[in-house]
Amino acid sequence: MMSTELTDEKKTSSVVLNCPFCVIDERTTVIVENKELVYITLSNPRLVRGHLLIVPKRHIEKLAELSREERDALWDTVVEYQERIVSTVSTGCDIRQNYHPFQRQGRIKVDHLHIHLIPREFKDKIYQITQVYETELFKDLDEEEKRSVPLLFRKG
Repeated sequence: MMSTELTDEKKTSSVVLNCPFCVIDERTTVIVENKELVYITLSNPRLVRGHLLIVPKRHIEKLAELSREERDALWDTVVEYQERIVSTVSTGCDIRQNYHPFQRQGRIKVDHLHIHLIPREFKDKIYQITQVYETELFKDLDEEEKRSVPLLFRKG
């Protein structure tokens, strides 16, 4: 097991000690590149061949918790690796980040911020299994929603 660069305080945190992105199992984890503030790893388990994760080294759960320096490093790396994917692995690439505090951590869901880069092709397996049905989920905005929902996002 390898531990990413952690302070002594973080090393004692049970959250961090139970985090597969903080305490890395070298038997199941393939690090593609290790940068100062983030690292890039193959997703395991993965959705498709070439599915990458961009992971901040500091244990945080939400984008809002990133420092400006971490945010720049994270998004610069996302852009860099999306370009690598579309020039070498596939013609398209999904970028995903989820925040689901209502779900328990497990093999698929990890309580440590990370960005998924998922290589995509036209009518690939992801499309065939899930996205083909998305058209049933999308709905036009109604008049009440057009009026009320923007108010939820306005400052003070």
